[in-house]
Amino acid sequence: MKKIKTLIIDDEQLGRDLIKAYLKKHDSFEVLAECSNGFDGIKQINELKPDLIFLDIQMPKLTGFEMLELIETPPVIIFTTAYDQYALKAFEVNATDYLLKPFSEERFNDALDKATKLLSNKTLSDSKFNDLLKTAESRSESLERIVVKNQQKITLIPVEELKYIEAQDDYTMLHTEKGKFLKQKTMKYFEENLNPKDFVRIHRSYIVRLTLLKQIELLEKETYQVILLDGKKLPVSKSGYQKVKEFFD
Repeated sequence: MKKIKTLIIDDEQLGRDLIKAYLKKHDSFEVLAECSNGFDGIKQINELKPDLIFLDIQMPKLTGFEMLELIETPPVIIFTTAYDQYALKAFEVNATDYLLKPFSEERFNDALDKATKLLSNKTLSDSKFNDLLKTAESRSESLERIVVKNQQKITLIPVEELKYIEAQDDYTMLHTEKGKFLKQKTMKYFEENLNPKDFVRIHRSYIVRLTLLKQIELLEKETYQVILLDGKKLPVSKSGYQKVKEFFD
């Protein structure tokens, strides 16, 4: 029987040891590796392509939610966390399961049963992962940082370094204080997840940090542009003009 390739990602050694101890009693699971942070976790996921991941949510460097965006081959995921505020109803629906620390062996075995059933249906498993990713994107709190992957390099961009965002077909170009970064997210995603007190969508192709707006000027009848503090000029739509006008009033 082919074994279920498993990866454990948790910044706490005790957490990893507990999962390994419980898994030893299940011959059908093989632990390929364990990782103590999200960066190592992503590397191992993309190299080893596990079937199942036990994933902590709150970790230094890279959180479990941020890791979801960087996974190339979707596995089945069981979240492990000590923070029950993350055990939202939406994740209970879309994640394979949630293990709230400290969890019992009986509760652990229940999660394994769910994962095993899901692994038997690849189409359902992929659909579950996509639903999980969408749920992670639609959390209520505003974005604090953005994860960007360029080939093998992962960059974390604090939102306060973001100057403006430009639409690029199915991608967006993030213009920051440290350069430009291409991100596979829509303008709608950023419009919904950036703090509206800090950012405004001035055009279908542009979202700008409000504090960087220097002035708005008329080009011709009902056609405007904004000038940023660094001199950059960006077009403004009719609806965008009303939003920007409120800022300057």
